[in-house]
Amino acid sequence: MSPAPDSARDRENLIDVITRKVLDELAGTAPQPPAGPAPPAPVSAAAARPHPDEDHDPETCERCRSWGVCGSRGPEETRMLAEAGASRVVATMGYCPASDGLASLIDHTLLKPDATRADIEALCREAAQFCFASVCVNPIWVPLCRELLRGIGVKVCTVIGFPSGAHAPDVKAYEARRAVQQGAEELDMVINIGALKSKDYALVEQDIRGVVQAVGKATIVKVILETAMLTREEKIMGSTLAKAAGADFVKTSTGFGGGGATVEDIQLMRETVGPEMGVKASGGVRTKEDVEKLVAAGATRIGASAGVKIVRGEAGEARY
Repeated sequence: MSPAPDSARDRENLIDVITRKVLDELAGTAPQPPAGPAPPAPVSAAAARPHPDEDHDPETCERCRSWGVCGSRGPEETRMLAEAGASRVVATMGYCPASDGLASLIDHTLLKPDATRADIEALCREAAQFCFASVCVNPIWVPLCRELLRGIGVKVCTVIGFPSGAHAPDVKAYEARRAVQQGAEELDMVINIGALKSKDYALVEQDIRGVVQAVGKATIVKVILETAMLTREEKIMGSTLAKAAGADFVKTSTGFGGGGATVEDIQLMRETVGPEMGVKASGGVRTKEDVEKLVAAGATRIGASAGVKIVRGEAGEARY
């Protein structure tokens, strides 16, 4: 009896053959028929790439193979295949057709204080699989997420002054610098809620500006207002101060302060900051319908711990 075929290698060879035929069609050349009953000789993954001399990081490829994601095909090739009509492509680094939809708006979030390493690893696997915008985790997990997601195209986001916002400005600035040094690319900082309600607007602006200046323009800074604790006027003032201090986004909630994102708050925040700033809806976002309503109201990013169920169109429970 002959030995069983290597199914993984056969599958890769088949993908290479299909890839070559599609690329031939895109280039305007007809694929060559096989000379005999044997299938055409497969081309290597490197030869199939538009830029075959661009090597992928071996550790990244090995990690992705262990997650069931193949990183041997480049982003431009995958984009070409998607535009040619492919509805599914064995995954690539840096481009995923799914990320053109809801997933690309979602910060896949797990901020529970009792989250374990296994929980964070699962979060990163889900983010890689569904092409979420980022994972949002507590600062202690930033180095792990940076390592797991290196080369994947999913950003690492962490929280600053979380969850109360009642940290001294220099402490928030240090926390922000430290997070970026460890690999964070986006920061969600909690506004000084007490100072805002006390109308100490200079302190609020200084608090935000200190974080923005500590990390520079390359790092996205989102300012969490904790809208459930604020009046309409305080929401307007908080959004205005965040914009004046140079932040990139205003955000509704931590998920730990009661309440959550509402259409009315998103509309108010969007009207206040105008079109040039991002608005992140976070807190209690559990369904695809929730996301669609918030995006229609002006949200450009969604914070959710039920991201997988949202993109699948299922009802989910928050797991902050």
